[in-house]
Amino acid sequence: MFQPSQTRPRSQRARGVAIGSVSAVIALALSLGGPAPAHAEAPPGAAGAPYAGMPAMAPIGVRPDRYLQLPQGAAGPPIDAAKGYRLQDLGRGLYLVTDNAYQSMFLVHETGVVVVDAPPAYSKRLRQAIAEVTDRPVTHIVYSHAHIDHIGGASDLGGKPILVAHDETKRLLLRAKDPRRPIPTVTFKDRYVLKAGGQTLELSYRGVAHQPGNIFIWAPEQKTLMVVDVVFPGWMPWRRFALAQDVPGYFQQVAEIDEIPFETFVGGHVGRVGTHADVRAQRAFMVDLKAAASAALQSTAPGAEIDPDDRTNPWAVFDNYIDRVAAKCVNALTPTWRTRLAAFDVYIWDQCYAMEQSLRID
Repeated sequence: MFQPSQTRPRSQRARGVAIGSVSAVIALALSLGGPAPAHAEAPPGAAGAPYAGMPAMAPIGVRPDRYLQLPQGAAGPPIDAAKGYRLQDLGRGLYLVTDNAYQSMFLVHETGVVVVDAPPAYSKRLRQAIAEVTDRPVTHIVYSHAHIDHIGGASDLGGKPILVAHDETKRLLLRAKDPRRPIPTVTFKDRYVLKAGGQTLELSYRGVAHQPGNIFIWAPEQKTLMVVDVVFPGWMPWRRFALAQDVPGYFQQVAEIDEIPFETFVGGHVGRVGTHADVRAQRAFMVDLKAAASAALQSTAPGAEIDPDDRTNPWAVFDNYIDRVAAKCVNALTPTWRTRLAAFDVYIWDQCYAMEQSLRID
C-alpha cells in the first residue's frame, strides 16, 4: 500500500532550471506573495510538510511499501532460469533474444549471422542463443546507438565482425574510448542497406530523440522494426522519456514509428515485442501528459507555498514552483493511466518533470 500523502515527507529532487524563466517566476512570486507556511521545527534543508494536494503516488526519493501490480499482458513469457534468456522466432531467420528487461536480435543468412545490439546483461550467453539456431559465425554487429547498456557486450561475441553504426555513434564511441564498445568499421549519415546473403536490414537515421545516432532498423521481409529506447510496449517509458536528449524529437519519432507498416516491433527493453496498439497507447499517454503539464504550468502560482525568508533564493523559489506543477500533473494523469501502463507509479513523476521542462525551454 502507498502511504497517505499527508504522512509522506518531501523528497530530494533533481533540479533543472531555465534561467530565462527563473526571473519571471521569482518576480511573480515576489509580487503575489501569498500565504507562507509556518516555520517548521526541523532544521533548514530537512523534509517539511507536504505540498497541498500531494499525490498518493510516491514521489522521487520516497520508497513505497509496494509498487502497483503490473497490468495483464505487460510482462513477457517467462525466462528459463538455467539459460538466462528467451529466444523468440520472428520469422525467416530473424530472432529476438531477451532477458525480459533488455532485447536484441540476430538475423541468420547463408554464411553467417548479423547481430543487432549486444546488451552486457546477457552478452556472454548470446553465442549460446545463436547456437540454438545455427553454428554459423557472427559476420556483422549493428549498433542501435552508443549507450553501453545496449552494445557494451559486443566484444563478448568474439571474431572480427563488421561493425555497422551511424556516424554520430562512431563519434561518441571515439570519445568514450571503451574497449567493450569497439569502434564501428562501417558508418552512414542518412540511410544504409545491409545485405548479407539473401537477408536485408534497412538502417535509417531520423534525427536526435533518445541520443544522437539512434537509428531505425527495418527488416522488410520479416516486417519487423527495431528502434531502441523510444517505445516501451505496454509500459511507462523509462524515466524522463528514457533520458531523451530531444523531447520534441522523441514525440516526433514515436509518431514516425506508428507510420511504418511493421507487424512486430522491438524496442530494446521490456519482456515482449510490440504492436501498433502499443505505439498508439504510448502516443495517447504522451498527448495527455503534455496537456496535463501545460495546464499545471499555467494554473500554478509561484511562491504560494514557500517561506518568506526563501524568496530571495531563486533556486528555492523555482524548485517550489516546479514541484507543485509536477504534483498537479501527476494528479491529472493518475485516474486514467495508473492501470493502463505497467510501472506507471515508478516513473510518472519523472515524466511530469521532463514534460514541464521541455514545455518551458524547448
